[in-house]
Amino acid sequence: MNHQRYAIIGTGAVGGYYGARLAHAGREVNFLMRSDAAHVREHGLRVESVEGDFSIGPNDVRACDDAGAMPRCDVAVVALKTTSNGVLGDILPRVLTDAGVVVMLQNGLDIERPVAELLGAERVLGALAFVCANKVGPGHIKHLDYGMVKLGQYTADGSAGGVTEAVSRVGGDFEAAGIRVELSEDLTLARWQ
Repeated sequence: MNHQRYAIIGTGAVGGYYGARLAHAGREVNFLMRSDAAHVREHGLRVESVEGDFSIGPNDVRACDDAGAMPRCDVAVVALKTTSNGVLGDILPRVLTDAGVVVMLQNGLDIERPVAELLGAERVLGALAFVCANKVGPGHIKHLDYGMVKLGQYTADGSAGGVTEAVSRVGGDFEAAGIRVELSEDLTLARWQ
């Protein structure tokens, strides 16, 4: 089976947890890290979880501190703090394939719009993470509870985008990684709820 290649943009508690789950399930995941890249390349990525601890060894983790060093990916999961979204205009074109999609795994309303203006609304998905996790050290995530993700297609006018092929593919990868996923017909409604 041909798997999608993932880029995790922002490897804090949320990006680190979901990215590690995807990598642990056998997906190719490339982590863009601000300060932890050297540590993770040497020691790997460790997750303490209420659902069972696991780690990704240094030979298996792909940690980069420069977007230009990352391979082109099919899916970029943005898990930065929204105050850092200004860097996405530089990062996303460098890490995405021509048909790649972006999953905005952040809190807030209408956070997808700037990325949609850059890449096109059809290439942007929104995700809501219901998770309690902390980054407790370099390359070390502690997952305390929950973990479900709501995933939906972004539309420029806020209308229901339905469950698109991209939403289904990303949702399937998350489910295969043991992440409970709810596919939303209406991302705007899901965010307001």
